[in-house]
Formats: sequence, structure tokens, C-alpha cells
Amino acid sequence: MTYRPLNLGRWLLWSAFALLLIVAPLIFTRGAALSILCQIGTVMILGLSYNMLLGQGGMLSFGHAVYSGLGAFCAVHAMNATGMRVPTTLIPLVGGVAGMFFGVLFGYVTTRKSGTTFAMITLGLVELVFAGSLMFPEFFGGEGGVTTNRTAGQPFLGITYGPQIQVYYLIAAWLFASTAAMFAFTRTPLGRILNAVRDNPERAGFIGYDAQWVRYLTLILSAFFAGISGALGAINFEIVSAENVSAIRSGAILLFVFIGGIGFFFGPLIGAVVGVFFTVMLSEFTAAWQLYLGLFFIAVVRFAPGGLSHLLLQLLRVARFGGFGRIGLPLVAVSWATLVGVAGFVIGVELLYHLTLESASGSGMMLFGIQTDTHSAGPWVMAATLLLGSWLGYRRHQPRYMAAWDEVHAEIAGKQKRGAA
Repeated sequence: MTYRPLNLGRWLLWSAFALLLIVAPLIFTRGAALSILCQIGTVMILGLSYNMLLGQGGMLSFGHAVYSGLGAFCAVHAMNATGMRVPTTLIPLVGGVAGMFFGVLFGYVTTRKSGTTFAMITLGLVELVFAGSLMFPEFFGGEGGVTTNRTAGQPFLGITYGPQIQVYYLIAAWLFASTAAMFAFTRTPLGRILNAVRDNPERAGFIGYDAQWVRYLTLILSAFFAGISGALGAINFEIVSAENVSAIRSGAILLFVFIGGIGFFFGPLIGAVVGVFFTVMLSEFTAAWQLYLGLFFIAVVRFAPGGLSHLLLQLLRVARFGGFGRIGLPLVAVSWATLVGVAGFVIGVELLYHLTLESASGSGMMLFGIQTDTHSAGPWVMAATLLLGSWLGYRRHQPRYMAAWDEVHAEIAGKQKRGAA
């Protein structure tokens, strides 16, 4: 028997995660907020399942929504079945098993190759399934999709899943269980060898592991969790349509995971929050939300290629070694200059959108709660002034920030080197 000391930090982190899931609806009590929390929960599970392929296995898939979408369709039909009714609490398991089944079916073909070939096959697969969803309306419901009623059946312990708060806690419970299971997977021999297959498949083969089987088994498990996510989405919205198996859905989850950071287990959790913010919350206020999402994605890839989680860990590392005081002021100055530039850019984009897409409704528009005339020079001058001020401020403060950042990290590296010696 081997003695293993208690990892107190990890236990505290998981306890904080569970506590956050419990108290979140007590903070965000409005119905719309609960709906957004539910969407974040389902996207988190889908993102984590996708990162099993991309982050851990280096498999760039353009068709991951196929497994969540097909799992969602099977879950909806299980909810609508008039014979032996499956309790709503266990419907995510139906979606997971369905996703796993299609993972076994499709994964046998897709995982026979890796790299670009794998990515292209998954792209063809998602288009194939999407086209099939319109060809078989008996199962997929055509363009209208398939609806269901999550409150059908007898209540269990008074839980009917009619109130949104009950749906939230169902999603939160499955999110916690799925997150723990996927984290445990990273500690298994299969999870470890998957990293080896990602980094050097030939060397993994030399020590006796079949890289194709490692990829295949991982995709099956990933499809299982994706199916759970799809079933939870079906319970939340009570409808599933062809959009659930589309390339658009697959591309969206790819963006979210990249934004969060594919190199870290919790990266997709952050990416899900950012993704839902753009696609659900920001889309309520502006038609240009896709433009902002695309630019934000480019900015993350350009300035923080490790994702937001890597950036966050870098800042925590600086704070832990007491270097935050030296980069704090330059960081605030650069951030302020950037925010001013973002404000000027947003004003310009909103004015331009109104002129090109909504000119029929007149030249007036509400911008940040202020009535604005797009034909007057004032708003355009303001946007240009903010952009110019941002550019000048960034040019002035960015070199100081980078110098302080490099200096602090060089000192941290030196301390760690001396500590290791």
C-alpha cells in the first residue's frame, strides 16, 4: 500500500465549485438569469467533452455537435415515449448512452486517421448528419424539430421540473458529476497515454499502445458526455432541431474551448461563460455580436494563445511571488487604454450597422441609453477621438508594461531555479 498525502488544495477547489453551483441561483434569482445559468451548465459539459479530444488528444474535430445533437434527439423521443416512461432525472443518461452509441459507430471511421485527415472527416460527418436530419423528418422533426414536455409523468419527491430552478439544479448536479468524471479520466492510464499519443504517436506505438484505439476509446467517452449535454439542453428548452447537429454548433464549441484555453482542464468552463455571454446576452443588445465574438477570438489567439485560463494563471503566479505591485499600474494603464479603444470601436460599429442595416427606420438610434443621430458628425467624431486616444495611450504604456512583465517573470524564473537547485 502506498501512502498518498491529502491534496487539501484540490479538495477545497472542488468544494468551492460545488458551493458555487449551489449558491449561484440564490444570487441570480430572476428567471432569465436562471435560464442563462442552465445554458452555461450544458455548454460547460459539452466544452469539457470536446477538450478530451482537442486538449488532451490533439484531435481537432469539426463535428462534435453530432454526438450532443443525436443524444438530444434520442432524449426527446425517450421523454415523449408513451410506454415505459424514463424519469426526467435519468434522461441525461439516455442522451449519454445514445451519444456513446454514435461515438462507437462514427468514431470507428473518423479515428482511423489523425491530424488534418481526422478534422476533414469530422467536417464531412457533421454535414452528412445535418443533411440526414432534414431527410428523415419522422425522427428529426424536419425544420421545426421535435418538442417535448419535461413535466410529463408523475412527480418524484415533489420534483416536476416545471420551475426553472429545478431544471437548474438537475443541470448543476449532472455538471458536477460529469466534471468530476472527466477530471478522473485525465488521471487514468488511458488519459495519460492519450497525452502521449497527442505528443508523439509513434513513440506510444513503440511501447505497445495502439494510437488508433486510444483515440477511438477517448472519442466514445467524449461522445457519452456530449450526449449528456445534449439531453440536458433538450430538458431545458423542451425542443431539439436540426441546428443541434449542425456545423455551426460544432464551430461555436470549438471557439469557446479555444477562448477558455485547451491546455487546461478548467479552460472550457471559462470559455462556456464567455461564449454564452456573447451568444445569449450580447445578442439581446446588438446585431453585431458575431462580429464582436470573432474579434474577441482573434484577440485571444493573438495576445493570449494559451486562452483566458493561461492568462489568469499567469497573473496568479505573479501575485503569488509578490510581483503584482510592479506590474499593477502599467497593467491598469494598458487596460484603460484598451477599454477606451473598445468603446470607440463599438460606437463606430453600432453607428455603421444602423446606417447599413436599419436605415429604413430613420437616422436615430439608442446608443448606450442615449438618443443618437447617425447622420450627425458628433458620434463619429467621438468614436474617432476615443480610438485615437486609445492608440496613443497604448503606444505610451504598453512598452512599460511589457518591460515590467518580462522583468518580473525573469525574477520568478530565477527564484524557481534557485529553489529547485
